[in-house]
Amino acid sequence: MLTPFEFGLGSPLGSGRQWMSWIERDDLVRLIAHVIASPGISGPVNATAPIPVTNNVFTEELALRLHRPAVFRIPDAPLRRFGGDFANELLLGGQRVIPNKALSNGFVFRHETLRSAFDAIL
Repeated sequence: MLTPFEFGLGSPLGSGRQWMSWIERDDLVRLIAHVIASPGISGPVNATAPIPVTNNVFTEELALRLHRPAVFRIPDAPLRRFGGDFANELLLGGQRVIPNKALSNGFVFRHETLRSAFDAIL
């Protein structure tokens, strides 16, 4: 996602109100190791940061961090026309996923907020 933003082409997708679950790479690796090392954890574990954001918030924060504009919005219609189900599922749909199982089994995220993650990455 960095490349379009670096060229000033980053923008919210559709309404921008869809939820985006995200996780910083090092937290993901640590969470996988935590699950492997914890025999009491079984079944699926949501590998997402505990504070999801909307596409609008993600876009604003990344553009701000890269000192690039993000003023244009990509409308739903062209995304659906060219992306079909892919666009609906991956770009325009969203879920507010919380890692309850990871948190209740003692995992501590180093980057709970998008701002903290971008500080580490950028």
